[in-house]
Amino acid sequence: MAGGSDINEAVFQSVTHGELSIIEVIKLIKSFLEEEPDSVYSLVVGTDSHEKNSSPNRKHVINLVTAILVHRRGFGGKYFWRRKEVPNIHTLREKIYAETYESLYFATDFVPKLKKSLNGKSPSYNLEIHIDVGEHGDTREMIKEVVGIVSGNGFVAKTKPVAYAASSVADRHT
Repeated sequence: MAGGSDINEAVFQSVTHGELSIIEVIKLIKSFLEEEPDSVYSLVVGTDSHEKNSSPNRKHVINLVTAILVHRRGFGGKYFWRRKEVPNIHTLREKIYAETYESLYFATDFVPKLKKSLNGKSPSYNLEIHIDVGEHGDTREMIKEVVGIVSGNGFVAKTKPVAYAASSVADRHT
């Protein structure tokens, strides 16, 4: 299962800004939030994975991509992502759990850093964790479990078809 690696050492990507540290990501999100402080924002975290081509010695390695999106309602947004390899993921259940926990670890580490950066002058934003499970397909049996994990940790969980951070944005970079 994926472990929550320290986001302080992670390299993030942005289509617009290239490679970034977590400090640079937070500065860009803060700047975006402060441009229109009276607007309504969504801050969304989602993770998706894809099995990597395995060599004989490294079977069942997945690319795990976590995306962080900030969206200003009606006016677009920005997103950033990071990729990491996770070994020993053998089943769909393990894959979904790895994705869910990675989003949860990320949000748990990221949100306090963002709040500290905003210094109490936080524009209103809704925080969601998007999980790549849905009513149609092999993951439907897991919806209650993974939504319960995310909700039990104090976050709002969204599943497909509205889980765009996982099923569209992160998926684009796996």
